[in-house]
Amino acid sequence: MKFLDEAKIYVRSGRGGAGSVSFRREKYIEYGGPDGGDGGRGGDVILEAVENLNTLIDFRYQQHFKAEVGMHGMGRQRTGRSGKSITIKVPVGTQVLAEDRETLIVDMIEPGQTYMLCRGGDGGRGNTHFKSSTNQAPRRAEEGWPAEEMWVWLRLKLIADAGLVGLPNAGKSTFLAASSHARPKIADYPFTTLHPQLGVVNVDDREFVLADIPGLIEGASEGKGIGTRFLGHIERCEVLVHLIDCAEEDPVATYKTVREELENYADVLVDKPEIVALSKADQLLPEMVEEQRQILEKGIGKKVYVVSGVTQQGIKDIHRQIRDHIDSERERRAMEGREDKGFQP
Repeated sequence: MKFLDEAKIYVRSGRGGAGSVSFRREKYIEYGGPDGGDGGRGGDVILEAVENLNTLIDFRYQQHFKAEVGMHGMGRQRTGRSGKSITIKVPVGTQVLAEDRETLIVDMIEPGQTYMLCRGGDGGRGNTHFKSSTNQAPRRAEEGWPAEEMWVWLRLKLIADAGLVGLPNAGKSTFLAASSHARPKIADYPFTTLHPQLGVVNVDDREFVLADIPGLIEGASEGKGIGTRFLGHIERCEVLVHLIDCAEEDPVATYKTVREELENYADVLVDKPEIVALSKADQLLPEMVEEQRQILEKGIGKKVYVVSGVTQQGIKDIHRQIRDHIDSERERRAMEGREDKGFQP
């Protein structure tokens, strides 16, 4: 399945049906009076977030979505049939933006969440509603209310608990493959990963979702390489795992390069908890790996782990650190939510 994380679609609800101008005509009834029915209501355009989707590829082949119009009213006070609504299914994590690509309409972050994007027009009233003591035979009915229509952008931001960042060929795909049943493409050249990959990690009978995004290079925020197009997929992560190839000549400079690109993209990524690890530890002698670890740890002032996706070295330790960060972040948000509602800790 191809990956597509952005699409532009046109949506239009159904207009309401017109009311009817009709009069009751039956044998032996001299003054039948008006009996025009109301028009039916137009259908709505509804968005629904579903769990079994992780790409917007379907919207490459269908860009127009139109709900059914309401039917006109009829005589004998018969109301027109309402138009059928349409439901557009989108992946969980989809943002809906206005045509300017900046105004956020809705963020679909919960499975089963629905949102009425365009409301159908109400049906017009028939001439029965306009009868009065001074107007016994009204020849007036209302037109149905117009439909709503718009162009919107759909932007997918995958829902993951932790995200992998680093330069191209830093071992992120190997780490994901060693951590889960995901099978990303792995090769010895940069930019092997061209779109985000997800994997479910199981550690100590607990599960979390790990995301691997294409590697960043210096100048990515200016569009070099693949740019920062896919960084939106880790905005929702609780923690970032920063992998650095242990064979890098200057691991501190490598670390700062990626951090600068994250900062240029959005402060929210820089402020997230971070786990730093030297990857591909199986490619160097243990004493050389330890030397690199000490250089990096001293240069950035953070604890540095050592991992190898091939030998599984340090993988479980990283998993447990990720799990602890996820738990603490969720607990912190829960406490903030309770305080916002007036609960005392």
